[in-house]
Amino acid sequence: MANSPHALAQDTSAKPHLAIVPDLCQINALLLMLILTQIMALILSMMLSDQALVDWEVLGQISIFSHCVVLSCAAFICSGRRFLHRRPIAWQIAAVILVVTSVSGSFAAFVALQLGLLISSPPDVFILRSMLISALIALLLLRYFALQAQWRQQKQAELKARLDALQARIRPHFLFNSMNTIASLIASDPPRAEEAVLDLASVFRMTLSQQDMLIPLKDELALCQRFLSLEGLRLGDRLRIEWRLEGLDESLMIPPLILQPLVENAVCHGIQQLAQGGTIQISSYRQKDSLTIMIANPYPTQREVGTIHDGNHIALDNIRARLHALYGETAILKTSRNDAVFTVTLRLPMQPEQ
Repeated sequence: MANSPHALAQDTSAKPHLAIVPDLCQINALLLMLILTQIMALILSMMLSDQALVDWEVLGQISIFSHCVVLSCAAFICSGRRFLHRRPIAWQIAAVILVVTSVSGSFAAFVALQLGLLISSPPDVFILRSMLISALIALLLLRYFALQAQWRQQKQAELKARLDALQARIRPHFLFNSMNTIASLIASDPPRAEEAVLDLASVFRMTLSQQDMLIPLKDELALCQRFLSLEGLRLGDRLRIEWRLEGLDESLMIPPLILQPLVENAVCHGIQQLAQGGTIQISSYRQKDSLTIMIANPYPTQREVGTIHDGNHIALDNIRARLHALYGETAILKTSRNDAVFTVTLRLPMQPEQ
């Protein structure tokens, strides 16, 4: 909900035109259109029937005519969709109306003049009526698609704002602590200090440069590893990491900054609060079309239960909102506490890189 189709422009002049023409190349869209067309044909045939509830002959004629018009319009619009999306909304509307009226008028003329079917009025009136009805239906649908496109654009802007907030959320004390650790290593262990500087640079470069709504899972894991490496210099033996990653697909696309804040919470609200430190367990497993990642860490039991992980809520709520906007109900983020262990479980639908 990446791409990156989810990448947003940096300024108004570079922003692409709002695309209101739906993707009619997809089989699901075509099936939906055919079902709606058949329902409208059935309703129209019932209105035109004088005696029986449904005049099957009229229904057959209306259905064939309607499906021919709809499928032909879908073919033309599908072939020119990419061209239309680079044009202003007025151009998109005008082009769709032109296609719909031209196709419906052509089929109406063929039916009226060549076949003599569906005619209860003069041919020219039937042709004009068909074109007018098709144009009105197209306008109503375009209005609906325009509202949908505006809603999606607003959601993308909200997601971009949330991502920017997370990118700016790298805690200042993390930077200060890392710099102090590096300064202490310069005299005693220069190679390690140099490595720490590279890790710190990588963390901030990866965090601040991400503009896509979806990135490869391997990039997010690399960010977590760099972050934990820096925190390991500060906490020493108090911080222990146990990786149990199974069923991972490097092409799996996930939202950026979806794991790093969870790992950061495990360090700051768990390991850092314990004098003896502890072990952060990062595990994963795959089930059919979903990937589950779990991050578990010990937490201080002596503090009040209501304040143990209060600092987690902002990050967790932010991540939940982003997951819901991108995946709906197919993604899950939940937390649990058991035997002095705080566990975050993240379940994502498999979405390989295109």
